[in-house]
Amino acid sequence: MADFRGGYDLADYSPFNVSQGLVTGCAVCGRMDNLSRCGGCKVVSYCGRDHQVSDRPAHKAFCNKIKKARAKLDKEEGTLRAHPGDWMLPANPLESEQAIGRFWGLVGTRDYMRARFGVVDAQLKINTRQAVETALDHMLDMLCLCRGDNMSLRDIVPALFLRLGRDQECYDFCKWWVTTGRKGDYDYSDTSLPYLDIKNADVFEPVDPFIGTYPNLTGTIAITLLKIRLLMDLQTLERAKQQAGPYVPQEILDNIRKHAVSSVTASNRGILDRDQTPHISVLEAQVTQLFQTVHEANKHFWPAMLEPGENLTTRPQLFGRGDRQEMQIKLQYWYNAWIETPGAIGVIKELSKKYTKGS
Repeated sequence: MADFRGGYDLADYSPFNVSQGLVTGCAVCGRMDNLSRCGGCKVVSYCGRDHQVSDRPAHKAFCNKIKKARAKLDKEEGTLRAHPGDWMLPANPLESEQAIGRFWGLVGTRDYMRARFGVVDAQLKINTRQAVETALDHMLDMLCLCRGDNMSLRDIVPALFLRLGRDQECYDFCKWWVTTGRKGDYDYSDTSLPYLDIKNADVFEPVDPFIGTYPNLTGTIAITLLKIRLLMDLQTLERAKQQAGPYVPQEILDNIRKHAVSSVTASNRGILDRDQTPHISVLEAQVTQLFQTVHEANKHFWPAMLEPGENLTTRPQLFGRGDRQEMQIKLQYWYNAWIETPGAIGVIKELSKKYTKGS
């Protein structure tokens, strides 16, 4: 059995907030100019005081959770920075070469790391781009402090990359953990070694590293969603070509690029110009492989993705590989990333009808 985030206090846990789409402007009207941030949480913006006041009843509980979590983090950070150093912990470990990269191994740092995760947890109950970006920045910095990732932040980071449209970074991150990160001789305490250094890996390449023996459930969920995003883009391109003929007008390609689900497609003209048929077939096969791998790793996950119910609000403290509690934790990390990708859950629904009947 694994414990949840190394003993994070569930009393500080905020209820799940289902996303209606990641908000990038005013939380009430969506306006993008002349915005000011909430002074409490600092991750929600408004175009004026009227909208901030009207949103206060819905926002207040989430805002207060963030303020409380941040106050706790400030206290723990102050304690660490003031630490004079002893045989267990170097002075000011947040800036010590002896500590950075090895945090969890130094017991005195753990309250700080738990408090920092508490801020992340509270921020991720607010579905704004600012909140997701800030939470991701926290977690990437925490991974630099603790390379071995004893808090399993790698289960959450890929979802945030995808929610922010940073698909390539998501793929690179996941690939590092199933390649270099899995090597038995990789020394996480040696900060001179390259870390999370895979860049611009081929997102269309075979999925073998993600579906091998003892696959990482979260990594496989991440790559499934990423491949579905690519697949839906290529299908859109192919439909446009069939409707417009062999030479698709530039304005249509530009419109597809603008509305592409995956940023990989939107940023690569070579993908837009090529014949999509063989690539669609390959992606369809890969998505099926990944779907089946997730189902075999945890048979509860896909049914819960289709009908989440109370699984989004139940917060188990312990879980085991393949059990319902594992599903509940992973689902809460991933549900918003999936519903923010139009059509993605529909793909899972069709695959579920085809492959999981009677299982």
